[in-house]
Amino acid sequence: MTTGAGVDLVAFSPSSQRAITVQVKSSDAPKPGGGKGKLALDWWIADDCPSELAALVDVATDTAWLLTKGELATFAQQHSGGRYHLYMYVDRTAMPRGLRPAMQAGFDAHRLELNAGPLLAAGQ
Repeated sequence: MTTGAGVDLVAFSPSSQRAITVQVKSSDAPKPGGGKGKLALDWWIADDCPSELAALVDVATDTAWLLTKGELATFAQQHSGGRYHLYMYVDRTAMPRGLRPAMQAGFDAHRLELNAGPLLAAGQ
């Protein structure tokens, strides 16, 4: 598989004895939500991406989050045109609406350093 197919990384899980595919998306820096709003990181991922996991990276702070395909579908604030749009406000004064997490702190449990071991061990 290639990155054109939606797979950027393949990790091997010794516990499940299988390869796990990962789509990696990066955001260079926060930008104003909706063009004029509070600063947020955002990523777009095709809903038919074949990867099992999505790694979302904030290049400016060298921070990454790892989500399963199901979590991506659950947490994405928008789903249109065959793509999921997930964003995280970095501005603590943001007042997001809706039931889905939208503040960066709401995704702390999904940070790569906390989530990679359990997800790979489970053979996600």
